[in-house]
This record gives sequence, C-alpha cells and structure tokens, in this order.
Amino acid sequence: MDHQYRSRALRLAVAAALANAIAAAGAAHAATSSAALCDGDGFQVVLSSNTATFDARAAWLDRRTLAWPGARADSRVRLYHARNASVTAPAGGKVGGADGFLALDATPAAMPERLRYLGQAPVFALRDADVADIARLHRGKLLLVSEAADGTVLDATRVQVAGALDDLYAAAEAVPDLGATPRANGTTFKLWAPTAQRVSVCTYDKGTSPSRAATPLRFDPKTGVWSATVGGNLDGKYYRYAVDVPVPGAGIVRNLVTDPYSVSLTTDSRRSYIADLSSPRLKPAGWDKDAPPAKVRAQPDMSIYELHVRDFSIGDATVSPANRGKYTAFLEQGSDGMKHLRALSQAGLTDVHLLPVYDIGSIPEKGCVTQAPVGAADSDAQQKLIGASKLADCYNWGYDPYHYNAPEGSYSTDPADGGKRVLELRQMVMALHGAGLRVGMDVVYNHTYTAGQDEKSVLDRVVPGYYHRLDAKGAIERSTCCENTATEHRMMGKLMVDSSVLWTQAYHIDSFRFDLMGHQPRAVMETLQRRVNAAAGRHVHLIGEGWNFGEVADGKRFVQASQLSLNGSGIGTFSDRGRDAVRGGGAGDAGRDMITRQGYVNGLVYDPNEGASRNPADLLKAADLVKAGLAGTLRTYPLPTHTGEIRELQRIDYGGQPAGYASEPGEVVNYVENHDNQTLYDLNVLRLPASTSTADRARVQVLAAAINAFSQGVAYFHAGFDILRSKSLDRNSFESGDWFNRLDWTYRDNHFGTGLPPAADNGKDYALFQPLLANPAFKPSPADIAFTRDAFRDLLKIRAGSTLFRLRSTADVEQRLRFYNTGPAQVPTVIAGRLDGNGYAGAGFKAVLYLLNVDKTAQSIVVPQEAGRTWTLHPVQASPTAADTRAREARYDAPTGRFTIPARTAVVFVE
Repeated sequence: MDHQYRSRALRLAVAAALANAIAAAGAAHAATSSAALCDGDGFQVVLSSNTATFDARAAWLDRRTLAWPGARADSRVRLYHARNASVTAPAGGKVGGADGFLALDATPAAMPERLRYLGQAPVFALRDADVADIARLHRGKLLLVSEAADGTVLDATRVQVAGALDDLYAAAEAVPDLGATPRANGTTFKLWAPTAQRVSVCTYDKGTSPSRAATPLRFDPKTGVWSATVGGNLDGKYYRYAVDVPVPGAGIVRNLVTDPYSVSLTTDSRRSYIADLSSPRLKPAGWDKDAPPAKVRAQPDMSIYELHVRDFSIGDATVSPANRGKYTAFLEQGSDGMKHLRALSQAGLTDVHLLPVYDIGSIPEKGCVTQAPVGAADSDAQQKLIGASKLADCYNWGYDPYHYNAPEGSYSTDPADGGKRVLELRQMVMALHGAGLRVGMDVVYNHTYTAGQDEKSVLDRVVPGYYHRLDAKGAIERSTCCENTATEHRMMGKLMVDSSVLWTQAYHIDSFRFDLMGHQPRAVMETLQRRVNAAAGRHVHLIGEGWNFGEVADGKRFVQASQLSLNGSGIGTFSDRGRDAVRGGGAGDAGRDMITRQGYVNGLVYDPNEGASRNPADLLKAADLVKAGLAGTLRTYPLPTHTGEIRELQRIDYGGQPAGYASEPGEVVNYVENHDNQTLYDLNVLRLPASTSTADRARVQVLAAAINAFSQGVAYFHAGFDILRSKSLDRNSFESGDWFNRLDWTYRDNHFGTGLPPAADNGKDYALFQPLLANPAFKPSPADIAFTRDAFRDLLKIRAGSTLFRLRSTADVEQRLRFYNTGPAQVPTVIAGRLDGNGYAGAGFKAVLYLLNVDKTAQSIVVPQEAGRTWTLHPVQASPTAADTRAREARYDAPTGRFTIPARTAVVFVE
C-alpha cells in the first residue's frame, strides 16, 4: 500500500470522522469550566507530550510541494502524521507513533526566491488524491522521513510550514477585523490560528478578576480564522485565548495567550483589552477635529527630533511628579520640556519622532524601580547599580516588541486600566499637534521580544513556526539582535501593514520610522504605504533604516526595503555616507579607532589626534562625501570631485558601495546622531584633540547641525543634540537607565562625566574612557549649551525659511545646486554650495550661498561672480539676536568674489 488513504471513499470517511472528532473535542472544550480553562497563573498546559526534536531542514513551497536539501534520490520519501501521538523516527530504525503517512514523489520545480537560502534542493510533491488532506494534517504533527525500501529510517526532518499556510489560507489576508470587535449586540473575536486544534476565548470583567465565560470559537477552513460572537457589548472588558496547538518538541499544548491584534492590555500585558477605539470614552476633547500642523507638503520638508517618552520628562522638575516619564507630561504646557519643543517648532522643526510607544516586553509596568546613582566622574559604581536592577527598572529604549498594536503601559499613569493608556497617548499626540509638531512613531516589526513557548511570546504560541524567519535548519534567525520576524510571509506582512494602519487611524500618527527596514520586503513596504495613505486620506511619510545585512542581505530572500533597493519608492532611508564623513569612523568603532578615525568636522588631517590620518587625500575624499550628502545622496547628481573629474554620485565609492543611492531627495534621511552609538558630543570628546576648548566643541556641534540642515532630503536630529547631550561615552544606552539617558531642559548640564558607562558594551574601553571622564575640561558650561541651543534654532529657521534647502526633485537639485571650491586645488576645509532660487516656489531669495569652514583658522575662497549680483548675510544670521555672532565677521569682497569665513563657522549669504 503506497499510502494510508488511497481510496476516495476511505478519505471521505476519515474526513467525516475527523470532523465529528473536532466537534466532540470542541464540545469538551466548551464543557470545561471557564475557571479551569481561563484562570490561574499558568500560561500553558501540555495536553499531549512529545519531546522528540528534529530540525526543520525542509520547507513547503506551497500546499502541495516541498524542498528538502540533501534528500537521498534513491530513497522513498513519506510524510508521517499524527494528531496527538508522539512520532519517533530513529535513524536505522522504524517510524513509530504515527497515525499514517502520505507518499511524496520527486518533481521538477523551481525554488521560489524566498527559499533560495536552502540552496539547490530536490523538490517533492504530494499525490493529487492527498492534497485535500494536508490542511487538516497541519493541525497535528508532521514528520518528513527518507526511508530504505524496507522502511528503515535514513533521515528525518520537520518541514518549515509558512509556504503551505500562505497557500492554503491566502484568503486570510483579506480578513479586515482580526482581534476583538465590540458592538452593541455582541462582541466578535477573530484569531488566525490555522494549525490549532481548538480555540476558546476567555473573557473577564477586569484585568485581575476571575473569568466570566469561556466560549469556543469556530474554524473557517478557507481562511484559517477561528471566530465567535459573544452576546453583549464587552467594550472595556478583557480577554485571552486558550489555543490547543501542536508545538514541535513539546506535543499538543494549550496556550493561554493574549491576542496578537490586542489594541490595549492590562498591567504587564497579562490580558488583552476589548475596546471600541471610536468610543467617546477613549477620546480626548476635540479628538475628532485633531489634525497635524500643515508644515510638510513634501517629504524633504521634514525636520525631525527623535525623542524617548520617558527621557522627555523624567528629570524635569517643572512636570508634576505623577506625570514624569508619562504620556501626560506632554500636556503640561508650562513645563521646561514643552517650552523647549515649542521653541523648536517655532524655529521650524516639523516632527517629533517617538521611540517605540507600542507595548514592550522589558519594563515591569507595576513596581519598576528607578535608581539615582552617585560616584565620581570616572567611577564604575553608577553602572554597577544600574546593571544590578536593569531587569526591574523603568527604562528601556523599547526595541523589544510584545504587542504591536497596543500602547505601552509603563508610560501611562494607570497601566492596569486598558483604556487609560489609549486616552493618554491620544492626549499626548494632541498636545504635540497643538505645539505645532507632527507626530512620528518608531516601529520595530523586524523582530519580537521573544519567541517559542516563552510566556512573553505571542505570535509563536498561536501559530508555532510561522511568524519568524528561519534558517536552513529551522532555527529562528537573530541578525536583528532578537527573534527576526518574516514579513515576507502573508500574515506577518499583514500584521505589519494592519498595525501601521491602526496607528495612523486610531492615533493620528503622521509618519513612521522603521527600525531595520532593510529586513522587510520592498513590496510589503509599498503596500503599507498605499494602505496608510488611504487610512489617513493624505500621504503618510515613511522613513527607515535601510541597512543591508544578515540573512536577507543582497536580496537573498526577496527584494529588500534597503538603501540600494528602495530607489524610486519615495520611502526614505538613513544615509551613513554623510554621517560617517561628518563625524568620522563608523557605527562599530571601538578602542583607538574612536580617537584616530576623525571626521570632517572634528579634525581630520587639519587638527589630528595622535595616530590619526595626516594624509591630505583623506580630507579631500571626506569633503566629497560631505558634498554628496548636501546633494541628497542622489545617484545621478554630477559632482566636481577632488580629482578634478565630474562624476555622478553613484560612481563615487563608499566602502564598496555607491556614494549616491537615492532617486529623489525625499528618499534620503540625513543625520549625524541618533539614539544608537555615542552622541556626537561624546564622539567629539574622543576625536577632537584634548586641547580643544568647550566653546569650540560647541561650535563643532553646530557645524555638524549646519551640514545636516543644509543637506537635501529629510533632516533628522536626536533629542538633546541641540544642547550638547552626553551619555557619559555610553555607546549603547538601551537599558542604561535614566541616569545615562538624562536630558536637562534647564540647560545647565549635559551630563558628561557622570560615571563609566555600563560595562557590557563599554567595559573593554574603560582604560580609554576613565581619564576623559575625569577631566573637568571636557565639561561644557551653561554658556556653551545655550550657544548650541540658540545656533541650532537659527539653523532651523534658515532651513524652514526657504524651499531651496528642501528641493523637491532630483531635477531641481541637479539644476539649482552648484558647488564651488572644488578640484585638487581647493581649500579642503571649506565647502561652498550655491542654490539658485530663480523662479522656484518658496525660495525666498534669488540665490543662497552657504559656506562651511570646519578649520581652526579663518579661510577664504573665491566664488566666480556674475555681473550685478550682490550677496548679503542671511537675515537670521544678520539679526542682532543671532546666536553665532562670529558669522557676522564673515566678509564678502564683491570685486574679487572673495569670501572670508571665520574659523569653525557656518555662514549663509543670500541674494
């Protein structure tokens, strides 16, 4: 007998018997008391143990075919299945415990792009008569076995399931209302769990009360969705699902789990919250009329301030104690922090981007601790105290997603109330809109906090093995730091898109920053763009990290949403070209590299540290890359290079990649500092010679800001950049507590020299850091901080005041931006860029000429002049209230066209 269910009649009989068994099991599930099913502290019950473990070295291409690298061509291949029993397949022995098997035959088939990581692999197909059975068999245990003719096991493996589920349940992508939907006449629950044997929903009156009911859900074989409608409007109540599902290496497991589509939760995400997000009880007064400020007409108009909710107010004594570190701190309009944001808005800042505000897994929402360390400037005592409490403290950046669609509870004044965090987050958005700032959100769909059967795993406990990206052995890839998600799979891609739509609609989010966006498929990001635009009724701006690395690098699995692959999409990516040229080095620098790898603004060649480059060619190359950033990193922009050649930016080398990669200016995000790595002030402590005064360190900070502000594309700044923010040299402050992440809106202290940063990421460099932290000469004065703050705002005013700094298209940049002082005879520490405003809407001037002198001494260059042109200092810099009085010392000699620029100064002239 080739396989167990050969005749159609027998297969139908088995199917009918199985349906009856499912119905009986469902009835048994319903008969189980709600207390037994839904209550208690347990999150999991093993119903049928199976501790046998196998790699998953094969993968389904679709419902019918699978690929198995290394399968023996001379063996017979069978897919063994069992609903509840433990399946064993000892090498050299016989398969045991199976209910039966399906035979597979070798078949010619091309490997799909998403499975190329498996390499060349034989493909096997189910027989026609068996294809109809495979859906139900996925709700049990499956094991692929290669056998000798006598049934001896030669090899055995599990099969990666995503390809089959995506094919079998493609219709699920169109299901519009996964999650809990309360209505007046009943609340509907829908959960996509196609491999589950049974699902019930447990409902609760409160976040900690006993269950009120356990209701079995019905399975839809077309979509794989389980659903039920429970009588009455349950808006404001709570729920969890009891999901009976086969788990590799564990058996049949009953997981008591929250909803992947939860819109809110109770304390520590123990239970999902049922909410009608359109209910008046969850809306602040005026919410339906809330709208973003009309500051951004095109993506290059964006100037962004990246801000952590807790950082913003936790140290602000002008905020009520109950609101510090909370969403509600933004409602206190008289606080120092809100005064700071309003001043930035009035200067021209358009967006505040919040570090993740969705539910995260690392912060105890009740009873978290806050440390106030003490110690010398170079002591390791502070970081020891922070490290000892890091799992219990109140701080994390939030790159540990737990529930993507629900607000984080630790920022709420009452995390136990699922409605409170919804209301308060909306109040925060309204407050920022009222301050003239659009609201962006950092989102991290590339990984989850945990996976598998961990209590804080959600996706993997609902559909084991589906939502995460697997390697060739079936282990979860972790190139992002944590358990990588697989948005190339239909339902993970849908979750990302649906989640972004929810934040757009329900919270009026105006833009998104995608963490490690290069790990997402371009096609899914483009779908997301269309969906959020439709939801908002306007264009929602998308930017992200387009880094090309890990298991998806160079298009190994799909066309990525990466720097080199997104051109033409309109989606922006962060540019490391200008960043590294300006500040020096790279993101992973350590040891002496942090000192010797100087950048354009902090001494490269013209003010070298010991061991740093003195090669003039290095400075000239850096100047070219800075100009490339000023030109928007555009592929086709023709740049006169230091060699005298004119080369398109895509023909200039940047570490083996093209310096120019964007198709339009809106596709590049210019920055020199964000939450990752050391702040620029800290890098400059390392890279500027120790003799550099703090006043000059402040000027270097402003020069970096000027390059960013004058660059075509999106301008992006880390909160505190404008007040010389330091993290005491910490290169990775994601769980360094409030101590190393503080902001001082009184402008008295930048918190440099507040102890050695946490040892885990910095300990190897303690010998380098200690003398720097102990040296009081590196500590800026309040006057230095005030100068940087005010000069930064002047730069925002200059950028906001003319569309010439925010050109709309590549054609505009190529036509209107021209660089002077180029070629081999240039003054390499001076950059001169002229922007032609003739006939350009919003230009404000006939022309603009910006000059940046990064040198320690004044420099002069000649700019060829056209007859009749007259240059004057930009009105912002010429104003008596201008912060940088040195800019007024710049000189222009009309007869010769000679401009003299003071040391370490950015100057703008206009016509």
